[in-house]
Formats: sequence, structure tokens, C-alpha cells
Amino acid sequence: MFSSVDDVSARLAVTGYLASPAVATTAFLAARLGKPLLVEGPAGVGKTELAKAVAEVAGARLVRLQCYEGVDESRALYEWNHAKQLLRISAGRDESWDETRTDIFGEEFLLPRPLLTAIRGDEPTVLLIDEIDKADVEMEGLLLELLSDFQVTVPELGTITATRRPFVVLTSNAGRELSEALRRRCLFLHIDFPEEELERRIVRLKVPDLDEALAASVVRVVGALRAMDLRKAPSVAETVDWARTLLALGAGVLDETVVRDTLGVLLKHQEDVRKAAAKLDLAAL
Repeated sequence: MFSSVDDVSARLAVTGYLASPAVATTAFLAARLGKPLLVEGPAGVGKTELAKAVAEVAGARLVRLQCYEGVDESRALYEWNHAKQLLRISAGRDESWDETRTDIFGEEFLLPRPLLTAIRGDEPTVLLIDEIDKADVEMEGLLLELLSDFQVTVPELGTITATRRPFVVLTSNAGRELSEALRRRCLFLHIDFPEEELERRIVRLKVPDLDEALAASVVRVVGALRAMDLRKAPSVAETVDWARTLLALGAGVLDETVVRDTLGVLLKHQEDVRKAAAKLDLAAL
């Protein structure tokens, strides 16, 4: 997939994803070693976008499992098409149960979900298991076989092993502690908010029409907000949204009025907006 760490950086940059050396190195190793990649960090720092960028540069199909509380095997791995099975049973009333059972638990009646879809594919695939920390602990147990042996077991069909291993990315916002068994099967990468220079480059790439000096001011203000004790610090995505907002408003400089009127683009809780309005000192930036 990648020939070197520099190749990772260069090819991801073409998609608009500016990877730090740590990100590029870990992505290269995950591809070279065939290991799943667990990416942890605050919301909005580019964890999901990394998987999308890898899929784009590799010309791979992106298969995504969005995790949430209560997601189970039928949503993640597979389920049977019960309506079609009932029709088949009704149509074969003269058959023995053994004959019918052999038929209704065949491929024709199987509904593959993201995990099985990724394992059975014979084309380049990136499997994104997004926000695994939102799923129940039982979900981690379901993943262990896939992450260690790249295979899944369907009791009625047997074990299905990947003929072509997908590039697997798991993301976590660290909402809960993940099991050591899951972590052991993965390479680990923590993505934090980027350094000021890298975030400025991201803003300039995503919003090329924004004045360079204004882009620098945007990044400094966002950095100051992140240093506050906020309920939800602004993400990189929200930094880019704010830059686009300022461009749409035709703002040439950041003054108190512009910042106050557009804080809702960066901050999503009223208590954070009030705190920022009271503490933010633009003159000191």
C-alpha cells in the first residue's frame, strides 16, 4: 500500500490530509505489518478522516461500522433474511426439515453487515470501526477473532477467513477504557490537537482564499480557547468551519465583535460561549 513513511505523508497530502510524522509512521507500519490500527484522541482531530484518506489513496473500498450503545452481531457482522426464509419454508412444505434447514441457512439468505463484508471482499478494502468506545464491552469480544486472525465464524456456515486482509482502523474518543485484549491486537496511535504550525497549514489548505495573517489569527484564538477549561474544546474541523465563516462574512481581521458573533461556530455549549466571551483576550494574542 505504501513504500515508505514519506510516501504516506505525500500521498495523504494529495487528498487534503496533512499527517504528522507520528501519524504517517504508524499508518505505514499498520499497512506493512498487516495490523489493525487503533486511533484514539479527542473528537474532531482527524481520526475518521485518516481512514477515509487511506482508502482514497489506496483506491480501496471503504466499509464503515458506526458503533453506538447496543450495536450487536446482527448490525455488525451478519443476520439472516427472516422474511425470505419464511417464504422458502412455506414454498417447501412437502420437504423434510433437514432439507429445508440446509437450504435456508445458505448464502442466498445471508445478509452480510460491515465486518463480514470487509472480510469476504477480494478487492482492496479499508474497514473503519468508528467510535468503538461507544459500543458495549460485548462488542469488543466479537471483534477479537477478526482482529487477530482476520476471520469470522458464522455457526451455520463455518469460519470465513479473509482472502485479502483489509486495512483496519478503529477509532475511539476515549469515552471508556478499552480492553487490553483489544489493544494488544492493534498498533496504537494517539492524535491530539495539532501544533499551531500544522493547524495553520491545514486551514490554508482547506480554505485557500483566506488571508494568511487571518489564518494565523484564527489558529491562535482556537489555541487560546483550547487552553480554557471548556466542556468541549473546538476541534480541527470547527477551526476550518470558523475560517470559512470569516471568509463568508468578509472579515479582514479578528475583532471582539466578529469573534463574539461567531463563537457559536467553534463552541457548542452556552456555558463555554459565556466563559470564552469573558476570558478571551484578543490583544494578548
